[in-house]
Formats: sequence, structure tokens, C-alpha cells
Amino acid sequence: MKNHFYAMMSRMKNIYRWGLMRNTRRENLSEHSLEVAQIAHALSIISNKRFGGKTDPNYVAAVAMYHDTSEIITGDMPTPIKYYNDEIKGAYKQIEAAAEQQLSNMLPDDFKEEFAKIYNPDPETRRLVKAADKISALIKCIEELNMGNREFAVAKKTIEKAVEEMKMPEANVFMDEFLDSFSLTLDELRDNK
Repeated sequence: MKNHFYAMMSRMKNIYRWGLMRNTRRENLSEHSLEVAQIAHALSIISNKRFGGKTDPNYVAAVAMYHDTSEIITGDMPTPIKYYNDEIKGAYKQIEAAAEQQLSNMLPDDFKEEFAKIYNPDPETRRLVKAADKISALIKCIEELNMGNREFAVAKKTIEKAVEEMKMPEANVFMDEFLDSFSLTLDELRDNK
């Protein structure tokens, strides 16, 4: 039997984020998902090594890699609309769940159990992925501001506040130890200063 799941996943590169904002460089869902997976992997390692956590960094990265795949079907709903009120937020969660189910139905039967774990992660994994998603959005804001695009100034402040309100020591470590590097030039990164 032919299965279309991975062909659908390849469509992530056609879904662009930040649709209501002027971008100096468009970001697609594939690149966002990879960045979130890398950050979530790091947060899991930080949790385990520095705070006694017991997460599997590879599982956390896999959950992060697939965390927005419903947007292949729904498109990227701008945050101000998605979270406008509880009614819209609830309805959108239902739409996302239906989209994830539609994608899961495209998998071979012997894959479905593994993907059920990815689409329904444990609370700790969900927490790490959510923080990684916010940090990735913050990185996008930093990159846009570095290019002189003030369109992202308010978003940067809003996302910084959201990360702070998560009260996650893992996110704080990542921000303290890694975030400043995203403002450096390639030469500055190579000089490792």
C-alpha cells in the first residue's frame, strides 16, 4: 500500500510563518521545525545534566520536529488571531487535532503507535518543546531586528516576557549561554569570542 505521510511532511517547506509581518527573510515551517528540534534537544540535555531531569533528548527532538505538522493542512495561523480569545483558541486546538489525525491516517499501520507518542507527548516533553518553540520565535525576532526590521521589536519583547513567565531554568540557561550568539556575525562566531 502507498503511504503519503512523508510526501505531506515535505510540504512543510511551502508553509511560511509570520504572515502578518514584513520579513527581511521568509521563514518556512521546515526550517522552524528543525530549529525547534535543535533547541528542544538542548533543553532536554540541560534539564538532565543540570537539573536532574529524566527526559530522552532524542524523543524530545522528534516531538519538536513534528510539533507544527498540522500546519501543513491548516496553514500558519497568526498568533494574535490564534489566541484572540478562549473560544478561538479552543476551536483552533480542535482543528489542529483533526489535522494531526488526518496526517496520522496517512501512516502505515505499524508506524501509528510511534507517532501516537509523538503527537501526544508527556507533559515534561511538551513543556520543553513549548519553550523551544518560543525561543525559536525569539531568535527570528533577533535576526529580523539585526537586519534593521523594526517590525519585530514588539514581538521580541512579548516573547521574552512569555519565556520569562514560563519560569523554566532550562530556558534560562539556554538564553544565558546561547542566545547572545545569534546576534554575532559569521566572523565573530568563528573567532569564538
